[in-house]
Amino acid sequence: MRYTLEGLSCAGCAARIEQELRKVKGLEQVTVNFTNQSLDLPPELLPVAREIVTRIEPGVNIVDTTGQGQGPRFYIILVAGLLLVIGFIINMQFSRPPYLWAGYMLLLTSYFLAGWRVLATAVRNLIRGRVFDENFLMTIATIGAIAIHQLPEAAAVMLLYAVGEYFQERAVNQSRRSIAALLDIRPAYANLRLEGETKKVRPEEVEVGQVIVVKPGEKVPLDGEVVEGVSFVDTSVLTGEAVPRKVEKGEKIQAGMINGQGLLTVKVTRPFGESSVARILDMVENAATRKAPTEQFITTFSRYYTPAVVLGAAALAVIPPMVLPGADFPTWVYRALVLLVISCPCALVISIPLGYFGGIGAASRQGILVKGANFLDALTGLHTVAFDKTGTLTRGVFRVTQVVPSNGFQEDELLAVAAAAEVYSDHPIAQSIRAAYGQNIDPQRVGAYREIPGQGISAMVDGKRVLAGNDRLMYREGIAHDVCSVAGTVIYVAIDGVFAGYLVIADELKPDAGETIAGLKNLGIKKIVLLTGDDEAVARRVAGELGIDAYFAELLPEGKVAKVEELQAALPDRRCKLAFVGDGINDAPVITRADIGVAMGGLGSDAAIEAANVVLVDDAPAKLVRAVEISRYTSRIMKQNVALALGIKAFFLGLGAFGVATIWEAVFADVGVTLLAVFNATRTLRYGNGVAAGVKRV
Repeated sequence: MRYTLEGLSCAGCAARIEQELRKVKGLEQVTVNFTNQSLDLPPELLPVAREIVTRIEPGVNIVDTTGQGQGPRFYIILVAGLLLVIGFIINMQFSRPPYLWAGYMLLLTSYFLAGWRVLATAVRNLIRGRVFDENFLMTIATIGAIAIHQLPEAAAVMLLYAVGEYFQERAVNQSRRSIAALLDIRPAYANLRLEGETKKVRPEEVEVGQVIVVKPGEKVPLDGEVVEGVSFVDTSVLTGEAVPRKVEKGEKIQAGMINGQGLLTVKVTRPFGESSVARILDMVENAATRKAPTEQFITTFSRYYTPAVVLGAAALAVIPPMVLPGADFPTWVYRALVLLVISCPCALVISIPLGYFGGIGAASRQGILVKGANFLDALTGLHTVAFDKTGTLTRGVFRVTQVVPSNGFQEDELLAVAAAAEVYSDHPIAQSIRAAYGQNIDPQRVGAYREIPGQGISAMVDGKRVLAGNDRLMYREGIAHDVCSVAGTVIYVAIDGVFAGYLVIADELKPDAGETIAGLKNLGIKKIVLLTGDDEAVARRVAGELGIDAYFAELLPEGKVAKVEELQAALPDRRCKLAFVGDGINDAPVITRADIGVAMGGLGSDAAIEAANVVLVDDAPAKLVRAVEISRYTSRIMKQNVALALGIKAFFLGLGAFGVATIWEAVFADVGVTLLAVFNATRTLRYGNGVAAGVKRV
């Protein structure tokens, strides 16, 4: 069950909570998602988890709802600021008691108002033996400043830190709200029709086979098939495309779509938990559990970086006064304090996960489901793309264009026998043969039905053994037959071991297939190949029309896997990635084997979608181009944040070590850089709104 961590505003805190929770049996794989303040727990382990969270971060609570108030905190900071100004003026203008002591009291009050949370947390952590975090650094730095008679600076540093934390928290919460808005597609209710009456129920309560009514302007609550009515639906929530789509009786409709003007009666085909909208929510919300290499590096980096800086600051405070002539301890202690303030790695720890999550959210808004930051990151290194043909680059809507009988058989007889043999198959080719036959087929006429993967069908029709499939099936059975080279898929038919003729079935390219290949090449993808189980003539024609670099035809499922492994072995180095794009259940193995598996999410099989790392919701292959663009845009922003944070911190560390920078500048280097990095990371949320120019080629 998913719970919210109310009050979680520190990425380091999230990491510590996760580390401690994983020590509990049953929570070894738990992930604390800092970006959306959530974690998944078995309900029976909730009390244990609450105890751990309270012990580690007393200000964080595990709750069922989100949200926390910031109003009181704002007013506390405001009062602390006023006291700081008044105390500073008194301290500057009057150097004698009682005014001097009054100024000190105002400054100390400001210090404790602004920093009581930091001080309390630092003390609790110190008792537990955990010292290397931002609270400890700020506490030591400001107490040290007080010790060397820099009380105004200590109060100002704590106040500025509190202000920075306040705005940082607001920025992160704003990003969370933006992400939540992207995912606000969950339907609130369904109009269930029972015994002639309609009542509102929760979508989870509706069962497969029941009938619901979707009124004009309502969200479609569940996947189903239209049984009555005609309307236009807005699919932009699922696909990112604003063009309305017409739906009528017999057509499929998906949860999350918004009905237009017509009244629709829909027969439910999937429970809510398996609907399109539920899958999107689940995939995007869980995507943060799969961290990109950059995130993993930052986590490891911060673990060693902060202690190293603390030791360096200690050395800076002690060694120079002992070895340099004329050096005094207060001066070098002050410089060491500056280094302590600068050292906090919050800018990276917060902004990097936030940026990746924003990129995943932006992709989902455009009909691209990326199942983890690691897969979004992998898309930046895409070198080779292998495509399936049917249903991926072609519509998968077949039509029989020729019926060519042989050996004395008639056209009608050949078509009737082929349609009967395919009666149990859901393959688009089988559906097209039955559609061309146009008559009802009694399934009792068909027995011993068997599908032969990558080859065709074997069945007994009216007591006769019928084979319907490709050229390999005929050779396998030793049946002499004509060899055809036509623009289309050829289905050879044999009856009782005698070649009866063949059917030619045509499939059309998807409208965006050519755009997809051209777009990938424009992005600098080095190699694009076609892997298909269809015959060589069809593969050659499709590859030629689309400008695909190479094709491999007549491949069985295991042949596709072998070919992908061969292509992977030919990649220049480990940073280069291979993606396979497919849609059928027979593509699931090769989707799993590829570095990045991409599935068509509209008409694609459940097996392919579950195996995939990236799902294109509306079956448009051109969305792969957009996915690569989003990944590169996100990666560019992450690199900017790393360079920004490390560069500015290194600059101020140098200034602090040589005594040029004061604690005031150190606060900017810490809190200011964190804010800049967080605001920069939120740009990934807005991809597609005219902010992502210049990411075409690498």
